[in-house]
Amino acid sequence: MVSPPVKLAVVGGRRGRAFNRALEAFSEKVQVAAICDLSEEVLAMWRADMPDIQTFKDYDKMLGKADCDAVFVATPFLLHAEQAIKAMKAGKHVLSEVIAATTLDECWRLVETVEDTGLAYMLSENYCYMRPNMMILNMAEQRIFGEITYAEGAYIHDCRGLMFYPDGSLKWRGELSRSFLGNTYPTHSLGPVAQWLRVNQEGGDRLINTASFMTKQVAVSLYAEERFGESHPGAKRDYWMHGDSTTTVIQTERDALIALRVDYRSPRPHNMTHYILQGTSASYVSARHHREEPLIWIDERSPGQSPPEGGGPAEWEPLWKYADEYEHPRWKLWGEEAKKAGHGGGDFFILEDFVNSILERKRPPIDVYDAVTWSSIMPLSIESIKRGNVPVDIPDFRRDTH
Repeated sequence: MVSPPVKLAVVGGRRGRAFNRALEAFSEKVQVAAICDLSEEVLAMWRADMPDIQTFKDYDKMLGKADCDAVFVATPFLLHAEQAIKAMKAGKHVLSEVIAATTLDECWRLVETVEDTGLAYMLSENYCYMRPNMMILNMAEQRIFGEITYAEGAYIHDCRGLMFYPDGSLKWRGELSRSFLGNTYPTHSLGPVAQWLRVNQEGGDRLINTASFMTKQVAVSLYAEERFGESHPGAKRDYWMHGDSTTTVIQTERDALIALRVDYRSPRPHNMTHYILQGTSASYVSARHHREEPLIWIDERSPGQSPPEGGGPAEWEPLWKYADEYEHPRWKLWGEEAKKAGHGGGDFFILEDFVNSILERKRPPIDVYDAVTWSSIMPLSIESIKRGNVPVDIPDFRRDTH
């Protein structure tokens, strides 16, 4: 028997529209039934493409009146947790954009709501599904890296132009930089790494404690002065709470070390993905830009030796040399279709996993425990920096009680 399609409501129409290509690929399994956005312009764009869609400007009204089974939360991330909790309490499954929550209290409330309702909740962390990240996941699962000891992840993207409206007032990213310090966007960096280390999985690792360090703030005030003049309040350095760059260090239960960097204020080319994975028998370095290839070195397979005792020095190889052998099975099956969707194919696989978790009544691959563990780095980094960069404990959201 074929199940009826999941009826999906979208809150946050601008980001939601970026999923259109993925939605088209799964039109038999999911249908967009409603859209909620404060902008009449955005609602009009959706109506132009889908004349029968229900449109709302009020989120509570949408939850009460829309004919939907699930909600895709795609608003600014300070709203994600509360909107997700409201949706589940209204009986809706939730796909949430990153990050899932911004405080530990929100994290715990998300966990409690999922456990109380039994509904599907999935974090839309598309970086986990990018082709090289899934290939490294496949290699890690096959023990190609041996015992993993160290990993890095970074999100480096100059977003200063997205912080201001044309008149100089602040958009939500600007308000975020003015009001918060710390690692405010950790999941793109941490999500794939956590999966490589099998964090929160049966027999896997666990994040134990974390400390964060932040630079001074310079780049945003210089940008504000150049664009809006020296009289703009943002031209003053003390107007902003967030520094230009934050580094977070995480220790795991199995004594692996993770280093994260977030910097969406410094002027430089976009470094969409930056990852390093070090094990006892292999090492990985991601590409820095679109003209580079990701690199791998595998002991006894790649050229040279490390250390070069009786042989030549170890040499990097393109990751894709091993694609025939280690390409993730899902990319082998769906790669060409996934490439048509956004975020390096990530949007395609996210939607597939979320919808299947509802139709097949199974646990989403990135569930609420992953979502809050990865997202908790934001409030914990704030606490660490305020206390003088000291390590702070990371809760085990699967076991502790609030």
